[in-house]
Amino acid sequence: VQLVESGGGLVQPGGSLRLSCAASGFTFSSSGMTWARQAPGKGLEWVSAIYSYGDTLYADSVKGRFTISRDNAKNTVYLQMTSLKPEDTAVYFCARGVWITGISDATWGQGTQVIVSS
Repeated sequence: VQLVESGGGLVQPGGSLRLSCAASGFTFSSSGMTWARQAPGKGLEWVSAIYSYGDTLYADSVKGRFTISRDNAKNTVYLQMTSLKPEDTAVYFCARGVWITGISDATWGQGTQVIVSS
C-alpha cells in the first residue's frame, strides 16, 4: 500500500486548497478512504471519509467547508477545502479504509502541510 498526499501550501484565511492522495498497491475502487490532520502540538484528528460506493462523512469542524471526493480511474481521493481558517493549519494525511474511531491504528501517508495565515 502506498499513499502520496499533495496539494498543501500557504493560503490566506478564507481561501481554498485541494488536496490529493494518490493510492497504489490495492484495489482502490473497492476501498473507502479517510483524511485526518494533525495540528502543531496536537494529536491526530479525523476529518472526513468516503466509502467505496461514494457516501461521505465529515467532522463537524469542517462540515460545509470541505468536500471529499474520489476518482477511481486515477486511484485518487481529494479533499477540497474552502473558507479556510487558521485553525485548519495542520499536516493532512490520507489512509486506506473508512476510519472514524481508532484512527491511530490506520496506516497513513507522509502527509501534506497546510498553513492558513495572513
